[in-house]
Amino acid sequence: MSERKETAASITGFRWYLASVLFGTLAVQIQAVAVSWQVYELTKDPLALGAIGLAEVVPFIGSVLFAGHVADTRDRRTVAALSLSVMLVLGSLLLLPGLTDGFPFPLVLLYSVVTLGGVARSFLTTARQALIGEVVPHALLGDGVRWRNAVFEGSCVAGPALAGVLWAAGGQTLAYSVMTAFFALSLAGCLAIKVPRSLRTKEPEPVLRSLRAGIDFMLGRRLLLGAFTLDLFAVLFGGAVALLPVFAAEILHVGPLGLGLLRAAPSLGAVLLSIVLVTLPPIRRAGPLLYASFAVFGLATIGFGLSDSFVLSCLFLLIIGGADAVNVIIRQTILQTGTPPALMGRVSAVTAIFIGCSNELGAFESGVAARLLGSVGAVVFGGVATFGVMAGVAWRFPEIWRLDRIAADQR
Repeated sequence: MSERKETAASITGFRWYLASVLFGTLAVQIQAVAVSWQVYELTKDPLALGAIGLAEVVPFIGSVLFAGHVADTRDRRTVAALSLSVMLVLGSLLLLPGLTDGFPFPLVLLYSVVTLGGVARSFLTTARQALIGEVVPHALLGDGVRWRNAVFEGSCVAGPALAGVLWAAGGQTLAYSVMTAFFALSLAGCLAIKVPRSLRTKEPEPVLRSLRAGIDFMLGRRLLLGAFTLDLFAVLFGGAVALLPVFAAEILHVGPLGLGLLRAAPSLGAVLLSIVLVTLPPIRRAGPLLYASFAVFGLATIGFGLSDSFVLSCLFLLIIGGADAVNVIIRQTILQTGTPPALMGRVSAVTAIFIGCSNELGAFESGVAARLLGSVGAVVFGGVATFGVMAGVAWRFPEIWRLDRIAADQR
């Protein structure tokens, strides 16, 4: 009888890692939907929605490089657990009674929680990204990335939809209570992880030199730099998520429950594609597939912007999420297989700046564009801009198109 082949999912420590990712992402998604709906109820201003992204990304970017240094010089599980503890405390502040009616400065509290959460998330992101290599053997990293992405996207499906249901059933108190419980479960899962080996740097460098090492590594790997640059600008201009409360309230007329379903749709598409990719052999012709995923992303974004049907809008968001899952897996596999374990925290910090700028700064860009072009015009413009970004990256990084299999130390 042949032995069963080991997979990343068969490793107990990695299962706890996935449980922590699951509950932590559920909590973050519930918080994002609830805060965005609450801010829109208070202001009726799309720019205020964009400011949520700005409030998170500025402290995130300001602290993430140092967070990467910490992740490479300290126990990564401990750093992740402390970060989750901070996010748990911050989330519990949203349970203050009468936040909208009784608290004197509700917007100040909401934006403050988002801002401080951005700092905590920078440490969580870098530590948890680097922790994969300590829990999963190097030969199974690609499998681990696919599993992690499938769980992450699955919780991104359930989180927003659950947030809409919770808000409709019990308002902000119920939504924030469940969110807080999920942060606690994520922390428990993190603490349960058994780390069989430590891959952090053995001889810590001075902080500035340490930070420079991660930046220099990123700049010296053209495939890695090009792939994350493509995502940065495509999502920066093409992101429509920040404006979903406007579409839910004023264009599709579906309220907070509909907003939750709209927020869940991209992740549903992503998890379906992730499940398919988990069952398939390693990706071939990764470069052309990466460009194809962004082309589909741009076209579906344009379609969503022009749609006035709730069902059709959900379908376009589903396609957007599926396309995004493909490029996420390709980019993360390049990152995990081509980065030395001792540098993973710092390099993850640099890539987190790209991702943070594309998502949260993109949310602010969407709010500004909506003020200038209207919500529909802003989304359509973003979808069209995706193709301009693809052309620019193809010209500057021609080696991306030639990428076939993703191998270790790929440059």
